[in-house]
Amino acid sequence: MTNGMLLVNKPEGVSSARVVDQVKKIFQVKKAGHTGTLDPFATGLLPVALGRATRISRFFLGSAKHYRAVVTLGIETDTLDKTGRVTSQADPDLVSSIQPEQVRQVTAEFAGVQQQVAPSFSALKHQGQPLYKLARQGKMIKKPPRTIEIYSISVTRMDLPEFEIAVQCSGGTYIRSLAHDMGRLLGCGAHLSGLCRTGVSQFTLDQAVDLNTLHTCDLQTARTHILPMAECLPFMPLVQADTALEEKIRYGRKLQHQDIGIGTDRVAADGFIRITGSDGRLIAVVRADNNGADYNYCCVFSG
Repeated sequence: MTNGMLLVNKPEGVSSARVVDQVKKIFQVKKAGHTGTLDPFATGLLPVALGRATRISRFFLGSAKHYRAVVTLGIETDTLDKTGRVTSQADPDLVSSIQPEQVRQVTAEFAGVQQQVAPSFSALKHQGQPLYKLARQGKMIKKPPRTIEIYSISVTRMDLPEFEIAVQCSGGTYIRSLAHDMGRLLGCGAHLSGLCRTGVSQFTLDQAVDLNTLHTCDLQTARTHILPMAECLPFMPLVQADTALEEKIRYGRKLQHQDIGIGTDRVAADGFIRITGSDGRLIAVVRADNNGADYNYCCVFSG
């Protein structure tokens, strides 16, 4: 059984679902899934969970993301990116009057907690239907604004009417919407013309492998690129189980504070703890109860 996380450098023009399909064929597995979609035109880091690791993929959906994004001023599209239909185009003189310092000032204003409206062309659902399907039918649905946070944002390249930004943000942030909103604030409109995801949680793009590399190597070599599940959750406190704890977990018995044996100062706000067995493999993820005395099972991998 192949279990673990594969970090893929997604190429442009391929959907995230298509990447997962290719990975399943390469590794000959039935279960696989990504931890957060990238639009087909976007490139960069796409973590793909294989086998039992699909059960820990939920811990990455809301994690911090890092992006390099290219914004082009003066043109708005219905998808808010370069793949869409042009909906408005600013006067060239207005666009050329935008100064680099204005761009830097506006960019800096987007740092922090804020409300963001998701694009009508997105995978969010309305009455059970993805918004992008409704949008293709001419039904442009706007969902209520959602709270997001931009942890850091800066201009890394300026070649107006195009500029590049580096963004670190919370899960659920739409960089297309960010580009659109920046253009509105500058008064000339804008769209996202390039996007590369460079980080997801603790994973970084330089750890990722190209699909072409996986296609051209044998299965044994391909498996060397898979991260073991025990190494995928470093943000959770680690407990190495003794024989007694392993047995309790194997039989699903109730876990109490004395079984886990770590102080409350080591438990994060979300209460999750990873437990490895004597062989170093991940055997469970548990979560502290509200009373702090008991632990509930989230995922069990022993047996």
